[in-house]
Amino acid sequence: MIPPVVIPPPPAESVATLSEPAVAAGLTDARIHVDAGFTGASVTLFGAVFNPTDTPTDVIVVVRGPDAALRLVRKHQVAGLWLNSRPVLFEGAPSYYATASTRPLAEIADFGQLRRLAIGLDHLRIDAPEESRMVTRYGVRDVVVSRLGDDYLDWRRAVVRLKTEAGLYASDPDGVRFVDRGLFRAGLTLPATAPTGRYNAQVWLFQEGAPVAVTSLTMTVEKVGLERDVYTFAMRRPWLYGLLSVLLAAGAGWLASRLFRAR
Repeated sequence: MIPPVVIPPPPAESVATLSEPAVAAGLTDARIHVDAGFTGASVTLFGAVFNPTDTPTDVIVVVRGPDAALRLVRKHQVAGLWLNSRPVLFEGAPSYYATASTRPLAEIADFGQLRRLAIGLDHLRIDAPEESRMVTRYGVRDVVVSRLGDDYLDWRRAVVRLKTEAGLYASDPDGVRFVDRGLFRAGLTLPATAPTGRYNAQVWLFQEGAPVAVTSLTMTVEKVGLERDVYTFAMRRPWLYGLLSVLLAAGAGWLASRLFRAR
């Protein structure tokens, strides 16, 4: 008689168990195509929360677009005339920034925690260059300022205000909603002026005012079709692109004048 084969159970250390809160998330569309008819896009972020404790949790979604230089000037009055001040160039401002959460950020974590993690428009890091210097770009002489003193907060508020008015900065305190126990979703809106590039999304899980888990996602906004071909050509051969643009404009003007003369 052949004895039965006994399969031993796996060792205890090989069984994966979750003893701490965790979060997982995904995007409905991780690649956004931009063409001539692009009017904006809506992306849904969905995820799940595993919470083995009885302590409630909060979810914060932070989406940040590629950094881009931002040049600002301030109007001031001189002898009855409004003139532009010397420009200030910020090199570390995100081109797109949005947050969504289960409730207002101030109710989820304290000021110091949000500032340390740079979560929220009030805590977004917008750094000026480390050193002050004069640079010339595209024939315009700019002043790069690193020590703005007390005026830094005014300049920073101006950056946030201008980006918010353009629809590129946003904050939704009710943007994350639980659709079932442990399952949540958040809607993201990209305006028609959304810059191309790689976007980083972080999904934070908070418990009792402290972050307990985080997961990261990436999303790409890219030009397609003729828009992409023209953009690539302009970036790789800017002088030739400029020359062709001038010739095309001159040819269109000449053709228009011929048509009007014929009539």
